[in-house]
Amino acid sequence: MGKSKMKYKSPADRIFGAAVIILSILVFAIVAYPLWFVLIASVSNSNLVNLGKVTILPKDIRFYGYQQVFQDVRIWRGYLNTIIYVVLGTLLNMAVTMPAAYALSRPDFKGRGKIMFYFVFTMFFSGGLVPLYMTISSLGLISTRTILITIVAVNTYNLIIARTFIESSIPNDLYEAAVIDGCSHFKYFFKVVMPLSKAVVAVLVLYYAVFHWNDFFNALMFNSNNKFEPLQIVLRRILLLNEAFASGSGAVGGGYAQSSADQVKYAVIIVSTLPILCVYPFIQKYFEKGVMIGAVKG
Repeated sequence: MGKSKMKYKSPADRIFGAAVIILSILVFAIVAYPLWFVLIASVSNSNLVNLGKVTILPKDIRFYGYQQVFQDVRIWRGYLNTIIYVVLGTLLNMAVTMPAAYALSRPDFKGRGKIMFYFVFTMFFSGGLVPLYMTISSLGLISTRTILITIVAVNTYNLIIARTFIESSIPNDLYEAAVIDGCSHFKYFFKVVMPLSKAVVAVLVLYYAVFHWNDFFNALMFNSNNKFEPLQIVLRRILLLNEAFASGSGAVGGGYAQSSADQVKYAVIIVSTLPILCVYPFIQKYFEKGVMIGAVKG
């Protein structure tokens, strides 16, 4: 039989395939168009945007918004602070999450059930914002970089993902073989578990990095020092100044022209989201694999 056997597709299969393609294109358009609109609006005349004349392509291209954003010293200081919080915070998160997930995945760890209960308990109940603020204040961490890095040392949901991944993807036979060779828990964790957990590590790094990048509430509550403000707080200030100027109430410290206020607003959105959008494609394959494997068992 020299000829390759071609797979026959019935009319129903062809219709279903066409429907899936059309639906996928429709969903992509629904998701992508708002991002595209923000991008073209950030370089278009704000008056034309407000009149609804900017829909698919930019009109009367101008870069006033980006000029104002990047000339603001607060933007660069906020970028530096955010990068510090993202890098150090994510390193701390992974240094806590992965060892804890490994320990809780071990069937011979007798207290893992009770300890896991304490972790899960925090997902449903908390002490509240006022007690948390009082605790942080008593430790002398208000308005410091330390609190913005350590405020969330471990996320319980991410811990569950990592523990489930290790339980379902790394067979216990590997540990038994390692023990026979004289391998300790620490050596087994770093030499076997971590290399085999690249997928879930990529997922958790993305989750934690995005959290630190977007986090403004903790900085708003526990920081009053302008030198330590993350990018999100700086951008929030810029947006509030634009809104105040547009409403006619005036803007303390300077505002932007009414005709270009929206352009600055859209430029701010692009500046704050572009770095994460650029990072995601490089870890997409690990992200998909890690999420699917980590969701096999609960």
